[in-house]
Amino acid sequence: MNIYKLLQLNRKIKSHRIKFLGLYLLHKFNKRYLAVNLDPVMACNLRCKMCYFTDEDYVKTLKGQFKDDELELVAKSIFKRALKLQIGCGTEPTLYKNLVRIVELGKAYKVPYISITTNANLLSEEKIEALLRAGLNEFTISLHGVTKESYENFMKKASYEKFQNAFKAFAKLKSKYDFKVRINYTFNKDNFYELKDFFNHFNANSFDILQIRPIQKIGNTEYNDFDISTLKEDYPALIESIRNNCKDHKITLLAPNTLSVLEGKNQSSFIFDYTFCYISPNKFWKDGFNWKEESFNQYSNKIGWSQMLFSNVFKTKTELKTLSNRLNYEIEFN
Repeated sequence: MNIYKLLQLNRKIKSHRIKFLGLYLLHKFNKRYLAVNLDPVMACNLRCKMCYFTDEDYVKTLKGQFKDDELELVAKSIFKRALKLQIGCGTEPTLYKNLVRIVELGKAYKVPYISITTNANLLSEEKIEALLRAGLNEFTISLHGVTKESYENFMKKASYEKFQNAFKAFAKLKSKYDFKVRINYTFNKDNFYELKDFFNHFNANSFDILQIRPIQKIGNTEYNDFDISTLKEDYPALIESIRNNCKDHKITLLAPNTLSVLEGKNQSSFIFDYTFCYISPNKFWKDGFNWKEESFNQYSNKIGWSQMLFSNVFKTKTELKTLSNRLNYEIEFN
């Protein structure tokens, strides 16, 4: 399954009514439509300056990890409805000792697409291959700097050498396994211009997707300059250069064409809150869901989830009041 073509299709369908009717039918016929985002352990090995893990008070509230037997219950409860399973949503999944087992459970329940979001600093070639053998489809790698100096400045406690070694392993294992590597580059006005040298530092054969996204406020972070207005004039030309490099290397680019796009409301995001399912040791989808004793179907019937999806077909966009900027990029296949 190509998850990026589905995202592209979501953008092309402009009518939220059609989208909610589709969700309603998928739900009624017990089909997959959930994006399950799973944080198995509430911890991180780095302290990236643009991340809430630099807020010591907030970090103290992030405790817990799933026990081995709980993983089986998580999978039984909701994996049958997962169109995609993303392991690692706000924490570092490679700290979890049973990471391979999560992938195995995803495959056992026939989840079409399984990815891991990680900073890659704890990934050795052996660990990468173990995940691939279990059936992992994609590694999504967080990156906040192109050069060693910038990378280790913004991603505190990280090693540029370890990061690059993971990409050497990706390039090597691509001859043996069918999987994708996606880089998520978060930029601010202090690390933006080094993007022009991106392909001088990263082997184009080691990754398949490049997402370039602007800094967003996600808590009380050490780096807190969110003003990127000074980049508007230079942004299109630099992105065009990256776009051409991506085309040459057949890499999928995910990036807004202009920074002004971010100021408008993204109409593709209306269904986000109805497909996004977050799971951690402290939270499981909706409050009140007793996931250890009831299934997704049982709980959704109890809260009238089906009726809610159907009623949204007839609501206006103003009434939905959904979150914006969930898909604030253009997807370009090369």
